[in-house]
Amino acid sequence: MAKKKQDSRRNLVFTRENYKLLIIGFVIIVIGFLLMVGGKAESPEQFNPEVFSFRRITLAPLVVLFGFAFEIYAIMKKPKEEKEEQSGS
Repeated sequence: MAKKKQDSRRNLVFTRENYKLLIIGFVIIVIGFLLMVGGKAESPEQFNPEVFSFRRITLAPLVVLFGFAFEIYAIMKKPKEEKEEQSGS
């Protein structure tokens, strides 16, 4: 019975750690998009230079790109081998 449980775990594409990393990456991406929000002018006739702030033009896209890179890492990360499997093989 224990062997069957181990075999089913081997068939899973991602481990619990991968899912945690995917959630962290998703949160980073959402934070990046939240940093882009704002800068709207009060009226359409006015121009608000706050649209071109460092936060919206530079920081937010870098945070989003880092989030996507982190997602790729989370997907590509291989699970660690368990000690039992290493000693048995």
